[in-house]
Amino acid sequence: MVVRFSHLASTFPAQTNTLYRERDQRLSQGLPVIDLVSGNVTEQGIVFPPDLLHDILSDAVRRAQRYQPNPLGQLPAREAISGYYRGHGVDVPAAQIVLTPGTSLAYWYAFSVFCDPSNEVLAPRPSYPLFDELANLARVRMTSYRLDEARGWAVDVDSLIAAMTDRTRAIILISPHNPTGAVASAEEIEAIAAVAADRELPIIADEVFGEFLFGLDRLPRPAVTRAPLVVTLNGFSKAMALPGMKLGWMALSGEAPAVTRVLAAFERISDAFLPVNEIVQAAVPRILSDSRTFTDQYRKEIAARRDEYLGIITRSARASVIPPAGGFYAALRVNTAWDDETLALHILRTTGCLVHPGFFYDLDPTHLVLSVVSAPDAGREALLRVMAAIDAAP
Repeated sequence: MVVRFSHLASTFPAQTNTLYRERDQRLSQGLPVIDLVSGNVTEQGIVFPPDLLHDILSDAVRRAQRYQPNPLGQLPAREAISGYYRGHGVDVPAAQIVLTPGTSLAYWYAFSVFCDPSNEVLAPRPSYPLFDELANLARVRMTSYRLDEARGWAVDVDSLIAAMTDRTRAIILISPHNPTGAVASAEEIEAIAAVAADRELPIIADEVFGEFLFGLDRLPRPAVTRAPLVVTLNGFSKAMALPGMKLGWMALSGEAPAVTRVLAAFERISDAFLPVNEIVQAAVPRILSDSRTFTDQYRKEIAARRDEYLGIITRSARASVIPPAGGFYAALRVNTAWDDETLALHILRTTGCLVHPGFFYDLDPTHLVLSVVSAPDAGREALLRVMAAIDAAP
């Protein structure tokens, strides 16, 4: 018997890329690998206070014993998230918030509601590899607009307009951006909102790194512009150092008819899966209210690590970087005769350190991407080895 598979299944790669095959081979040989790309802070010495989390979850277990699911998410959780936005000067009623098990599924919800197969979604370039997978699952095409490195990775609005076609159905804005760390200015966001209003397009605003800003007092947000519809994505993974909680949300804002229609569609999709753990939902109010001391310390620690690692990078004779204004990552421009994949492989083989070649993110040659939140001791020594390898490259 021959088992038949879908066209979708045939698009999945049969093996990992060259860099990760090399990593796996090193690990199989018992050789060390220091991951300088991971943004999982729980692997880098930062964890939500365990005793507090235990107390919150114990209380949540008691309150979640009676199963009464709500497709949008339990109201106390959504009210707490609404309060979080009020604290940032943004009015998003609890009725316009949808809980999800992380932002990846939220993207899939949005792609599924805004697009028919073969429609297009505009995303910034440099991009993030996950988008291609999510677009493939939703049967949509990812197209790109440019972030201008010469202007500090500013949004190229002319590129955004030029990339639009009659198949374009949504605009993605990621701010703080992964992997460049760029934070879109209020002027850039107003320009994107004007284009969205003119073309009657929704904005999908990814703000998962929004708690981590460097030298900025606040995060400019599409939700407060005249865009006709904004779906703001966020969650606990980065903001609360709780990736294992798998809790994210979509906050809808904009013109009332559009919000109402999209909210109804999201509710129907979520009702089919009811995917968010009820105990996690019951924990949301206290996680947001009881964690302020921790989150203040967390933000300061991330800023300190970022500053230290940028100090190491900027001493290099062969690498330069636009200092990230937010988030966990930096994109290094490297002056070398090698392409970025060859350089990343050389670094892994000679230093045991994993960094990403820029082409993973559609960065122009030659760039490397790494995290600026690695644990201080191991990360510092590893980064020094990486920069020495870069400086010694041809």
